[in-house]
Amino acid sequence: MNQKSQKQSLAGPGGSSVLSRESWKIFQIVAEFVEGFERLSKIAPSVSIFGSARTPEDHPYYKLAETISRQLSDAGFTVVSGGGPGIMEAANKGAYAGKSPSVGLNIFLPQEQAGNPFQDITLNFRHFFSRKVMFVKYASAYVVFPGGFGTLDELAEILTLVQTGKSRKIPIILIQSDFWEGLLGWFKQALLKNDTISASDLDLIQIIDDPSEVVTAIFDYYEGRNFEPSTEEQEKLLDL
Repeated sequence: MNQKSQKQSLAGPGGSSVLSRESWKIFQIVAEFVEGFERLSKIAPSVSIFGSARTPEDHPYYKLAETISRQLSDAGFTVVSGGGPGIMEAANKGAYAGKSPSVGLNIFLPQEQAGNPFQDITLNFRHFFSRKVMFVKYASAYVVFPGGFGTLDELAEILTLVQTGKSRKIPIILIQSDFWEGLLGWFKQALLKNDTISASDLDLIQIIDDPSEVVTAIFDYYEGRNFEPSTEEQEKLLDL
């Protein structure tokens, strides 16, 4: 096929049909953002919790996530998870039994994801990127349990946003040092050593093993200031 034929093919009926579908898709994306903004704007202060969807109910990590989430909920924090099984379910379950709302940001996936029943507020997303904005936009802290690619993706997302100044600085807490020490060692030995990050970037992360210290760490961070974003921080969050 010559260059002219390629151009004609791209501009042909098939291309127009795809473009039309993609254009209408924009409205679905906008609807996800609008619903998210409307339903989550009053949940502050909140903590976003991440971890593996594959963690079974009898696993120590599940129990730990349930315990910490209950403590956060009773301390006045809305708990936000991905709404699915595993650590997400444990987070919602702990919060559901506590004093503050339990929120699930569910995502439609071919496998693994099924909404858990421990949600006071449920939102359903088709697009990871709009869901990610909701995790960040209203969070006063991130608590990250052991997990797989999705958990690493969310961790890298908030680290990048804070590092680049696109989001406000909040506590980013990793649970279980024995799980994370290999990754943090690689950060130091590979990223820091090769100047792809700065030493101060590592200070964005806290590691906690004792569940009783999580709530304290968050309150300590906000001592002398409000959980609500400042005017400057609100401007940053508008451009997420």
